[in-house]
Amino acid sequence: MKIDIRNGLPYTTLTIGYNSQSIDISNILIDTGSASTILAANIVSEIGILPFENEILYTIRGVGGTEVVFSESCKL
Repeated sequence: MKIDIRNGLPYTTLTIGYNSQSIDISNILIDTGSASTILAANIVSEIGILPFENEILYTIRGVGGTEVVFSESCKL
């Protein structure tokens, strides 16, 4: 794994695979204090990771604002 330090923060590129497809996502901030990883739904939808029809959506808040997310729609 290659880690780039920018403004004192560690970034990397993540490769995620699903159903025989994969995608590289760059500019992933490595947050060692986070309990989970959040990926942009519009990016992972390119390889078929989508919420189920009746999926519960959650609103998360952070320094950058709010975002609606889904969780556990696929068991990796």
